[in-house]
Amino acid sequence: MNLNKYYLLFVLLSSSFIFSQEGIPVYADYLSDNLYLIHPSMAGAANANKIRLTARKQWFDIDNAPNTQSANFNFRAGDKIGLGGIVYQDENGRFEQTGVYLTFAYHLLFSRDRTDLNLLSFGMSGAFIQSNVNLDGLDDPADPDPVILDRTQKDSYFNVDVGASYNYLDWFAHFTVKNLLPSVRDTFDNTSDPNISIRDSNNQRRYIFSFGRTFGIADQSWLLEPSILYQATDQTKESAIDVNLKVYKRFNEIFTLWGGLSYRRNLDGAEFSQTGVEIESQKLQYITPFMGFNYKHWMVGYTYSYQSNSVVLTNGGFHQLTLGYDFGKRKERWKCNCPAVNY
Repeated sequence: MNLNKYYLLFVLLSSSFIFSQEGIPVYADYLSDNLYLIHPSMAGAANANKIRLTARKQWFDIDNAPNTQSANFNFRAGDKIGLGGIVYQDENGRFEQTGVYLTFAYHLLFSRDRTDLNLLSFGMSGAFIQSNVNLDGLDDPADPDPVILDRTQKDSYFNVDVGASYNYLDWFAHFTVKNLLPSVRDTFDNTSDPNISIRDSNNQRRYIFSFGRTFGIADQSWLLEPSILYQATDQTKESAIDVNLKVYKRFNEIFTLWGGLSYRRNLDGAEFSQTGVEIESQKLQYITPFMGFNYKHWMVGYTYSYQSNSVVLTNGGFHQLTLGYDFGKRKERWKCNCPAVNY
């Protein structure tokens, strides 16, 4: 195996947690006012109804590189009920998945008035997902491999995400369990051959926890929002943590500029070799600057992720664009530094 193949093997192993997640991949969408995309409990939690469109493209210089598109909306239906929906498509080489999420959220408001925020929310999303793996042309006719089936394997299935959020004054915390139900993806099933017994695990469960606080400075025209996000898979025991800092500059009632920096690090190392003899280990890590603005009802955000490891497939970064529209403002703003729920 030559050096380029070792590089490719390392990238596939180290990127498996980030890019091969069943359901919507968790990137940095939540940093661009898109919390509902990963936390169902945030459906209808804000003072306004929200529509968000996101497109992400990775490695422009690599054919069939991962790319993701999503569209979502969420709104409050009455005093306590939140509803939402997500449509997405995710492609990663020969693997592709499309899905639809429908969300129900319930919000318990403990505040007496708008002077303080004390909101506990619960949410559940039902997901309908189709996965495809294109295996055409992978096998060598001169030396066929019985594990590789020369076809496109497809499977559709249902799963559930559940979660809870707590917004208290300037503090916030979210916890979500994705793919709660045991589900075998027949996309990766080769058990139709009696000589092969390869079956995907039925445990696609993933845990996501995020926590942070917003600080107001300079007469509240500037906001600083440090936060962390931790995610882990149940079956493989892989995990990663994000450390984030987001800054808001509010110029007036209709225009806010924001931006920040995120650092993601896998807590598990991937083993690789450049010589074929010596085994090395490297932990996947990303540096992600992001910026955007809110003007009246509109939101525009841009995110760039750079893989800061010494061994990478390419030096090209990952680009993401988010567009949003807010409407249906319900009441006056909360008297707290809580941009995720304040219109």
